[in-house]
Amino acid sequence: MGRKTQQGPEQVLELLDTAVESMGGQNRPGQHEMARQVAEAIESGEHLLVQAGTGTGKSLAYLVPLIAHALDSDKPALVSTATLALQSQIVGRDLPRLLKTLAPKLPREVDVALLKGRSNYVCVHKTGGGFPEEDEAGTLFMHEQAVSHPAPAGGPTSALGRDVVRLQEWAQETETGDRDELLPGVSDRAWRQVSVTSMECLGAQKCPVAELCFSEQARAKAAVADLVITNHAMLAIAAFEGLAVLPDYDVVVIDEAHELQDRVTGAVTGQLSGTVISAAVSAARKHTSAALEPLAAAGRALDQVFAPVPSGLLAAGLSEDQEMVLGHVRDSARTALSDSKPDGENVDGGRQMARSRLMAVQEMCDRILDAGNSGEVVWASRPSTFSPGAGYTAPEEDSPPTINVAPLSVAGRLREGLFDGHTVVLTSATLAIGAEFGPVAGALGLLGSGAPKWNGTDVGSPFDYPRQGVLYVAKDLPKPGRGTSPEQLDEIEALIKASGGGALGLFSSRRAAEEAADALRTRVDFPILCQGESTMSALVQQFADDDATCLFGTMSLWQGVDVPGASCRLVIMDRIPFPRPDDPLMTARTRAVAKAGGNGFMSVSATHAAVRLAQGAGRLIRASGDKGVVAVLDSRLATARYGSFLRAALPPFWSTTDRGVVLQALERLSAQPAGTRT
Repeated sequence: MGRKTQQGPEQVLELLDTAVESMGGQNRPGQHEMARQVAEAIESGEHLLVQAGTGTGKSLAYLVPLIAHALDSDKPALVSTATLALQSQIVGRDLPRLLKTLAPKLPREVDVALLKGRSNYVCVHKTGGGFPEEDEAGTLFMHEQAVSHPAPAGGPTSALGRDVVRLQEWAQETETGDRDELLPGVSDRAWRQVSVTSMECLGAQKCPVAELCFSEQARAKAAVADLVITNHAMLAIAAFEGLAVLPDYDVVVIDEAHELQDRVTGAVTGQLSGTVISAAVSAARKHTSAALEPLAAAGRALDQVFAPVPSGLLAAGLSEDQEMVLGHVRDSARTALSDSKPDGENVDGGRQMARSRLMAVQEMCDRILDAGNSGEVVWASRPSTFSPGAGYTAPEEDSPPTINVAPLSVAGRLREGLFDGHTVVLTSATLAIGAEFGPVAGALGLLGSGAPKWNGTDVGSPFDYPRQGVLYVAKDLPKPGRGTSPEQLDEIEALIKASGGGALGLFSSRRAAEEAADALRTRVDFPILCQGESTMSALVQQFADDDATCLFGTMSLWQGVDVPGASCRLVIMDRIPFPRPDDPLMTARTRAVAKAGGNGFMSVSATHAAVRLAQGAGRLIRASGDKGVVAVLDSRLATARYGSFLRAALPPFWSTTDRGVVLQALERLSAQPAGTRT
């Protein structure tokens, strides 16, 4: 699988030195070591797991050897990211700067392509009237009013209508059709008016404007590019569904690899409900002549049969009545699909959209009915609702649920669809727990009988964690319960006052973050921002701009905040981020490990918590001069038997359980002039 390239590891390191020097940086031992390891992995064809701590410069460490290889290969090389932020950083900042500095050393220009899923691109056929408007959005101009008269001459009266008009105008000007290039952005509801899913797409052979299709253009460009930047969801579709959504590649670097298992699982999780079936029936009635009453009746029956089922894992499998109603839904959807086949060569976007919904219903029924044989998990869910005035409202347990289906494990399919036939480099700042790569490797299919060869290495971090940071575990607090306890609020107040603000509060739920923010605003004089009060980027910018401002939020902040300097000198975590006890997929995976003779809690829940704990703690030290405290308000980190396992995943901060010591340290840090805290 490996191939000898013209640019060996030593030549790659020379290119890296050139890039670092030209970009005004400094050589870092960890960056050098990572680049060498990546180059050797590409040359040998053996997979590589490489942990590179914050500040290593891992993007350059893998981009340089990847570029060197791609220029000598007849296939594109891939970079996959979990988040839009990193994808944008690579395409918009890292790669352009790197390629500019390396240009004199390279034999030719490097062709780079960005590739996303079809629904991320505006559909030219849809904006040209080839598809109907989405039912749920109503009409373009009057979507919440009865359409009994023409729209006002002044244009749309609703925010949705104005957004769609702007989208249609933008579609005439954009060169890529990429949603992320539209500023300011629009709601998902508005975007659905101008985009299609892969199932709704007519296909290049039938679409009358296929030559103008932005998605097809992006795929064509990726097929001949040297380097393609994509995402974990696209890798999942290619691995699980066998669809040619990616070009034929030989090497892929997976950044943010600690997210791969969850992102892949999310991408292939399916849902079915009476509402989904009703929407499919409504679309098919509007755009086809198929007989749909059997499917509508089966959808109503599905709601009735599953209404008594409590939310959570269907551990005992489906009952006879549930299997029967799912079979009726599947057969009725199949019949409707057969009756709605297009006549002749006429291209009908509305018919295709309707048929795609019918097809999705049929496929979900097949998956749910076959879950026991195919290694998938089925559960019922009724999500809570949130309103600014009333907060969170729990759903009625006797209301019809959504039936979910997802793979128990993604390991086998990733082994076949990702690792087989490609050289894969996985990297993250939190890929190992202590020095052990086994938990992540096993979840991705790299352990067990028939697993491919791989190497794991930790190239360290340039930061002096024991001198730059303190880990404080509030050992004397009671074990966390539901919500935020009065003792935790008292602890947060004392910590924030000692630090003079500058705190990032990471909470296990949105409710806990909001409760803490509301309570602390009456106790401290520092501004406290809370997730949901503005866009994430705006909140982070406010937090970064003022040394005294605090920011409270949930899991998305655990990995999405990069604020070097004095603005973030205190990171507070309200509890160990274990999965929810009622998480059906985690429950099923825990039981599967235990059934096989392993420790389900340690293999699933503790491993999950360790990685996320490390991600949260990693928000503190983002630059070589940063200083501060990570405070974990969960005594179990100090007292529980699994505490040492979790602490092994954290950066090697100086640690203490002494409240007085940590408050004094924060007071000393706060007393320093703002410009000297780092």
